[in-house]
Amino acid sequence: GVRMRMEGREEMQGAVGLRCTWDIPPPAGTQAKWVRLNVGGTVFLTTRQTLCREQKSFLCRLCQGEELQSDRDETGAYLIDRDPTYFGPILNFLRHGKLVLDKDMAEEGILEEAEFYNIGPLIRIIKDRMEEKDYTVTQVPPKHVYRVLQCQEEELTQMVSTMSDGWRFEQLVNIGSSYNYGNEDQTEFLCVVSKELYNSPSGLSSEPSHKAKV
Repeated sequence: GVRMRMEGREEMQGAVGLRCTWDIPPPAGTQAKWVRLNVGGTVFLTTRQTLCREQKSFLCRLCQGEELQSDRDETGAYLIDRDPTYFGPILNFLRHGKLVLDKDMAEEGILEEAEFYNIGPLIRIIKDRMEEKDYTVTQVPPKHVYRVLQCQEEELTQMVSTMSDGWRFEQLVNIGSSYNYGNEDQTEFLCVVSKELYNSPSGLSSEPSHKAKV
């Protein structure tokens, strides 16, 4: 009978010990590792570490809880009034750094959410992807534009070195001397340069054509 009583007492002490640790609030700065987010009615479970991958994001500030007093639902999940459809890819991006989308998911929708949550790297990735898509859809083979510039021998190096962006040097034609300054013959050259113009389907060239500086 003595042993029974002993065991009983130990159990009691164990239970009391447990209850005490719960009553003591966790030291400042340490918060539960897991975070529940209720996004537009769908609950997502993730970790504080994941949400704080992007330090400047709304989600990081939310789970640190300093600046943002967010409402919580009855389970203690943070309530966020946004579309849950696009939240999955955003959370996954914070988990592994890649943007993975279903083929029927609009990138504009993700961009909207990435901007709301203020996730800079993700915003850049989506914008790049959208531009790439536009570019492949609208690309038309380039047209070549040629220009012929006439100049004297001494102007040649300067002209080639100051040629504006996009112009490529093609050919030089010596057309002999046409001027006679005193005893010096100035040889004249024709300089042929070319440039590629990319036309978008709307007919506007995407590259403003600069005149080559002579």
